[in-house]
Amino acid sequence: MTTKCVNCPLRTLSIFDPLDEREIGFMQKFKAGELEVEPQTTLMMEGSNSPQLYTVLEGMGLRYKTLETGDRTVINFVLPGDFIGLQAGVMKEMQHSVEATTEMKLCVFDRKMLWTMFRDHPERAFDLTWIAAVEEHILGESLAIIGHLDGLARIARAFVRLFDRAAALGMLQGAEMPLPYRQQDLADSLGLSLVHTNKTLKIMREKGIAEWRKGSLNILDYKAMCEMAQLDVDREPMTRPLI
Repeated sequence: MTTKCVNCPLRTLSIFDPLDEREIGFMQKFKAGELEVEPQTTLMMEGSNSPQLYTVLEGMGLRYKTLETGDRTVINFVLPGDFIGLQAGVMKEMQHSVEATTEMKLCVFDRKMLWTMFRDHPERAFDLTWIAAVEEHILGESLAIIGHLDGLARIARAFVRLFDRAAALGMLQGAEMPLPYRQQDLADSLGLSLVHTNKTLKIMREKGIAEWRKGSLNILDYKAMCEMAQLDVDREPMTRPLI
């Protein structure tokens, strides 16, 4: 059964801005259906011009860029609530690829309806602009991290950001969250070698701060992790729109 927008389980989470009845009605018209995919399924291919846009309802994935050498570098990680395909909708083709890491369920939207949103629902169109602005901010922060933080601080910040998102999405079991990625994926996203990443994770285990194994991340000392990441432990979470 396809999930109706009014019954979307993500809407009940405080991390997402509330929608009024008119906005929910439009989103139901905007939604063309749902898609379930297996791990390692390519959802969006760099250079492609997909007629569809997606919001992640369940599961996790990653965005990556393919280099001229054929190697790939991870841009960021995809969690429930993330909107996929905006580049193709605006720039006519994707500038990166998106792949499922776990089984995923996605809400599917018809890209042709995108311009209807801008014409008839400016509030929702502003939400898309907000999402694009935040992605730009995240990219800028990532470049700053790579340029000025050592490997320990980079990994600590990535773990805190992921852990906070998982907490807001109700994905935690105590102090543990699913993190079904490879060490190579984390290394790629932070500009580190696999060897350096492995050694840094060992240091975190030995210090009793965090442990990542068998697809799960366990934060043993959140305060120490924030200090290592150069983040304020008492910072307020930021709400965001849900498309």
